[in-house]
Amino acid sequence: MSEPREPAAQTAPEQAPEGPGPVPDGAFAADLDRHLTRTNELLNRMLAEVAKTPSTHAIFVDAGYVYASAGLLVAGTEDRRSFDLDAEGLIEAFIDKARVIFADSRLLRVYWYDGARRRIHTPEQQAIAELPDVKVRLGNLNANNQQKGVDSLIRSDLESLARHRAISDAALVGGDEDLVSAVEAAQGYGARVHLWGIEAADGRNQAEPLLWEVDSQRTFDLDFCKPFVTRRPVTTWEHDAEPPPSRDEVRFIGAQIAATWLVERGREALADLLPGHPYLPGAVDQDLLIEAERLLGRSLRGHAMLRRALRDGFWQHLQSQY
Repeated sequence: MSEPREPAAQTAPEQAPEGPGPVPDGAFAADLDRHLTRTNELLNRMLAEVAKTPSTHAIFVDAGYVYASAGLLVAGTEDRRSFDLDAEGLIEAFIDKARVIFADSRLLRVYWYDGARRRIHTPEQQAIAELPDVKVRLGNLNANNQQKGVDSLIRSDLESLARHRAISDAALVGGDEDLVSAVEAAQGYGARVHLWGIEAADGRNQAEPLLWEVDSQRTFDLDFCKPFVTRRPVTTWEHDAEPPPSRDEVRFIGAQIAATWLVERGREALADLLPGHPYLPGAVDQDLLIEAERLLGRSLRGHAMLRRALRDGFWQHLQSQY
């Protein structure tokens, strides 16, 4: 009789490897607290660095506007050759004013925008460029002494500085309506634009659309501008015992000025001028008169025959070169 078999041993079912067990509530809370503490430390450090970094402002000066407005207000003329402008003193006054208005801000620099023939600095512009914290930016001058390209330079600088967060406030000294786009571009990047102007001798010397767009406005009056503008004296023959020059002398001076004019402006400007013969554009005629008076050391005001001789000499030289 065979022995009873023992039942086969049953293999235990395979179990999945044990993973990490649940984190106890206390450990999870402690880990989260460490992360929050670290994050708060980083935020506080960043805020401390931001607090130590002051706001920054820059001053943008349209020199053409300043010369015209200040000259008319103080000296009664927009013609630069009739008065001297203490640009260094005026720039320092603008900086001082900004220091008061933007008390918690530092100055980036002053941008001085002007025009020059072929964008070549005049001695006066060179002196301004050498001032500390001043950047001179030049547009061009056409044959009628009108600035070209200055507004686009202002827009480019304003927009670039605002886009890169280099400035928080911009003081704009100007009045041309073409500056509206520059203001809008800077404001689009979060900068505030403050329009500074010079008191108008009569009426208004800043475009209304520009006044509407800026964040604030400020006007400098006669008392502010007067120390920086000096009218140049002109010697008149009524108070001079020496007789006036002859017509031939004045005609020669006209030809001499024409030669310089042609070198500075080129034959393209001459081609634009010739169709108007025998008349000169107002700006060119004014420049001719002022330069002749400087060379002669005397005034030609009130001497129609001599002024006619001056224009004749100017035209004769230009026509001989065409």
